Amino acid sequence: MSGSNADAATGGSTGKTVGSLIHGGAARLRSSGSETARLDAELLMGHVLRVDRSALLAAPEAPVGADHAAAYGEFVERRARGEPVAYIRGIKEFHGLAFGVDSRALIPRPETELLVDLGLERLRRLLSERPRAADAQPLIAWDVGTGSGAIAVALAAEVRRRGYAKDVRLLATDVSAVALALATENAVSHGVADLIDFAMGDLTGSIETRPADVLLANLPYVPTATVPTLPVAASFEPTNALDGGDDGLDLLRRLIDELPTALAAEGVALLETGSDQDSAVADYAHSAGPWSVTIHKDLAGLPRVVELARGDGP
Repeated sequence: MSGSNADAATGGSTGKTVGSLIHGGAARLRSSGSETARLDAELLMGHVLRVDRSALLAAPEAPVGADHAAAYGEFVERRARGEPVAYIRGIKEFHGLAFGVDSRALIPRPETELLVDLGLERLRRLLSERPRAADAQPLIAWDVGTGSGAIAVALAAEVRRRGYAKDVRLLATDVSAVALALATENAVSHGVADLIDFAMGDLTGSIETRPADVLLANLPYVPTATVPTLPVAASFEPTNALDGGDDGLDLLRRLIDELPTALAAEGVALLETGSDQDSAVADYAHSAGPWSVTIHKDLAGLPRVVELARGDGP
């Protein structure tokens, strides 16, 4: 990113540098209300120049050519109008992997990585804490409402890395055909499509499969009245991936009602919730059947995942 090579690669010198453009972009985004203006500006510059942030920080005086400066300006304006950086870049990092993202599905959130970590730990326990017959069927890990496929693909990638590929089969389902298409694309790009079965269906009722040993779900849980008050970036995401009904729990309650047939006898369900919804979900689970409930907190210390297993526990 230095000298005449950079000028040639970026379409001729403009007198602009990486640092000056990022500074100006951050100021524009700050004035438009972005709470992460500097980070947004750096990510967009890195996207334009096809380099990571560390390269930008190491060479702030590198010149930027006219074509790339113009593209950067367009991206900054799109972000200033509220479009998420992930949609502009077309990628979002999740659980150490880069996922293709667009308006077909919700952008994966960092807090959802907890679902993947818990799912992997439950699979490890099921595979290692008791003998398995040589002809035992693979465990079923079911990602209900897969969206972009981030949970299922991250699970599959780690399952393969840990050598579980013969012992675990993943199922990823969604009510949206376009979301499933995106999830399939992500599975192919990460080389794990052979480990995942994709199917369209409304929660679990219409899906033909053995009951799940580990069922994971990050379903819409934002109350309907709250959706219009979310940051403007959320308005670019599909509403049906956010809106969970009057109190945000419509789909979670429906899924809990389906668990007796969807979940294996010794299986567990891992349900992501809003940080103030764990008690309501736990209360509903207790009223719906003999479920043992465990609440898991995210890295911010907020209740994030409700774990359900058969039993009369707390």
